[in-house]
Amino acid sequence: MEEKIIIAGFGGQGVLSLGQFIAYSAMYENLSCTWLPSYGPEMRGGTANCSVVVSDETVASPIIATPDTLIAMNKPSLAKFVNKVKSGGTIIVNSSLIDEKVTRTDVKVSYIDAQALALEAGNAKTANIVVLGAYIAMSKILPFETVYNTIDKLFEKKPKVIPVNKKAFEIGFNSVK
Repeated sequence: MEEKIIIAGFGGQGVLSLGQFIAYSAMYENLSCTWLPSYGPEMRGGTANCSVVVSDETVASPIIATPDTLIAMNKPSLAKFVNKVKSGGTIIVNSSLIDEKVTRTDVKVSYIDAQALALEAGNAKTANIVVLGAYIAMSKILPFETVYNTIDKLFEKKPKVIPVNKKAFEIGFNSVK
């Protein structure tokens, strides 16, 4: 098994963090993984993306030319990466910021209103965790419990934000039908 994921959006949307949650969760499952961030010098508000590879074998390279999955958090990111996703792959679209539809017919597309679901969880800043939940539900690449418990580990220095992030993860996970 090997899953190649590109997560892309504006700096400040938690794009890099979303990738770290997947990578750390994979490590807790004793899987091989890589996480490779990419962002401009302007960071917040600029473009940011990361590549995550999860595998049950050694990962040869963190570079992804053809992702299995694209998580697009904004329009420029969708435009940049939509045609790179492999045929039969998956595209998750943050429909809070992207109002256009993916025209490719050879990929599975899921539209997640991440902002509305994050507000339902109690904090607009958890949109990335909502999308993480949706991705885990769709891909089934990692167990729900592992990713859920990773929230505790990665936010242990900010314990006040753990409950709302766990709620956001659950809401995102349950939003996938």
